[in-house]
Amino acid sequence: MDRLEAIEEIKQLKARYCRYVDTKDWVGFASLFTEDLVIDFGESTSNPRTREEFVASAARHFEKNSSIHQVHVGEVQIIDDTHARAIWPMYDLVEKTSDDSEYISHTGWGHYTEEYRKVDGRWLCSRTQLTRLKRVALGN
Repeated sequence: MDRLEAIEEIKQLKARYCRYVDTKDWVGFASLFTEDLVIDFGESTSNPRTREEFVASAARHFEKNSSIHQVHVGEVQIIDDTHARAIWPMYDLVEKTSDDSEYISHTGWGHYTEEYRKVDGRWLCSRTQLTRLKRVALGN
């Protein structure tokens, strides 16, 4: 039962990830990650290296744009009582909604590959990697 509860908690964490980004809840978004978060978003133009830089980068990219982030059934593996990993198929749509935004509207598909660590009784994301399979720029 503990394993299934851990999987469900991690699924809820990833669902909140999508909701917090799309509703621009940056405090909630930051609460999903360990302080020593490792980020590997190869396509990132800001190349964030810390949790704070990652949250600030997301806020800059999405604050003046409309976004839809979806993840689908994840492959969650519980390694031990405090460590897990998962792969999440993903889809996103980001539309430029402000003339002063430099962001390019796009839609895309790929996978998040993530690691999680239980800290003070809560599962948190300790490593996130986005691998794109396809990204299509949309007319602005």
